[in-house]
Amino acid sequence: MNCMYANFRQPQFISHRRRLEEQLSELHKCSDHRRLVQLHSQIFRLGLHRNPFVASKLIAAYSLCRRPYSAASVFGLVPEPKTNLFNTLIRAFAHNSLPTLSLLAFVRMQRSSIPVDSFTYPFLLKSFSGALRPVQLIHAHIVKLGFLSDIFVPNSLVDSYSKAGEAGLCAAMKLFEHMPVRDVVSWNSMIAALVRAGALSDARRLFDEMPNRDIISWNCILNGYTKAGEMVSAFEFFQKMPERNVVSWSTIVLGYCKKGDMEMAKMLFDKMPSKNLVTWTIMISAFAEKGLASQASNMMDRMEEARLELDAGAVVAILTACAESGLLGLGKRVHSAVKRNRMRLTTQISNAMIDMYSKCGDLKEAWNIFMDIKDRDLVSWNSMILGLAMHGHGNKALELFAKMEAEGIMPDRVTFMGVLCACTHKGLIKEARMYFASMEKDYKIVPEIEHYGCLVDLLGRHGLLMEAYNLAKTMPLEPNAIIWGSLLNACKLHSNVDIAEKVLNELMELVPSDPGNFAIICNIYASNRKWDDMAKARMKMKDAGEQKQAGSSWIELEDAVHEFTVGDRMHPQSDGILGMLNRLGQHVKQLGQVAKAC
Repeated sequence: MNCMYANFRQPQFISHRRRLEEQLSELHKCSDHRRLVQLHSQIFRLGLHRNPFVASKLIAAYSLCRRPYSAASVFGLVPEPKTNLFNTLIRAFAHNSLPTLSLLAFVRMQRSSIPVDSFTYPFLLKSFSGALRPVQLIHAHIVKLGFLSDIFVPNSLVDSYSKAGEAGLCAAMKLFEHMPVRDVVSWNSMIAALVRAGALSDARRLFDEMPNRDIISWNCILNGYTKAGEMVSAFEFFQKMPERNVVSWSTIVLGYCKKGDMEMAKMLFDKMPSKNLVTWTIMISAFAEKGLASQASNMMDRMEEARLELDAGAVVAILTACAESGLLGLGKRVHSAVKRNRMRLTTQISNAMIDMYSKCGDLKEAWNIFMDIKDRDLVSWNSMILGLAMHGHGNKALELFAKMEAEGIMPDRVTFMGVLCACTHKGLIKEARMYFASMEKDYKIVPEIEHYGCLVDLLGRHGLLMEAYNLAKTMPLEPNAIIWGSLLNACKLHSNVDIAEKVLNELMELVPSDPGNFAIICNIYASNRKWDDMAKARMKMKDAGEQKQAGSSWIELEDAVHEFTVGDRMHPQSDGILGMLNRLGQHVKQLGQVAKAC
């Protein structure tokens, strides 16, 4: 490296040089783009940018910062790049999902007669992982140049083939079986491929045949059992493990969380010898997803006591769980932690906050965050449009969609779900038809069952029952029980017996024993004074042998979720609640309102 500094060996540069040497040693790990540009400027000013060693570090750093084109610019200034520098560039393109540029770099390498090594092909294969035909072509090139004897290369081939669907998995298995030498990575790659494909029994068979296993082998099978929901087998396997690391514990805990067994998950979590941010995030998110606000908040307290701070991944995971269960309090707490820790508000974090605040009903805060995003992506627009539409602000949602189009953002299927939902809430039938037609006509987006469902629901709500029924019958997709159910409710709203009976016939084919559908048709018959038909429907409901599940409502207050069902007297404050409801009922009657019998 002495030649690198030949142009600044004077005494006044000695301290500067030492600082730069320290910075260069860690340069490839730099993930702060602004800091990286500053270092690059110093390197350029000192004339070190042409040095292959320094250039390699810069390319790796720009790759880490997701700036592949800056990496390519650095490469272009090196006069005679060698194998290592080409490998670094191919790896940078692979890391940033630019397979075409990886291939072009490889072609240039070949045309320049730069020799490949055992790292070149694995980096190139990573670019095309999951694409069968390119992997086959690279495989042919590997065979031609005789690189299959290097275990590192066939291992990469097995991994890339295994991600290319069923045909790729067969090719991976064939290659694996014909490998003259296999190491633990070969076995692990093949086992992981079978687990991904859901072939758990085949994966376990390979695991049992392995001559040597490591912790990755054990964790892979454990992951397979938990993903399949086979928690009895997973726990038995977990107990047999000769050693366990934090991944092993996190996997088994996550498996029980997904199964809904939070008691077992917490017991295992508490027994963990060491916990990292991932395991804390798993537990907090699981409690939040199930609406267990106090337990999730308690986990947050314990995590902070352990002096762990949320990272971007943890923030997004917990906010997503809060959005699904409506835990606004916990979501606000996570938002406060982001501010307190001065975490950089990436677009992904901002999007998660918009989604959480929107679904929890705080549209003002969601809107403020949306307006503060500098680089809005499609998810940002979709989250805000859906949030506005969901809470009845249909006109504002449609205005935002128009602004999105004006800014050149291409909508997707999720965008149109928000747009059609906005039309449904505002009763904009003409506009809904126009947007529905525009999906395929203007944006080449084929409507999915959810889009048809929105339109059927809108037409039904506004009394266009025959049009809604005909749309459901003629749509290119098979309508599901949700679509027919929404139309049956529309028939109840408009007391339409004829179409209700047709819809009920459709529902009987899909969910023959659902008592809720019979209850609705009974109400429709009653409103039309068809008592004989109502009696027959009640007999059918009785013959079905199932009772309609009572609806429930819930509310979050002070880190606790309170759930109520019809006639529920289990709540500790039920007497006070019922007393308040009676007083409200009397007050409503005094105002001249009469409850409608159903």
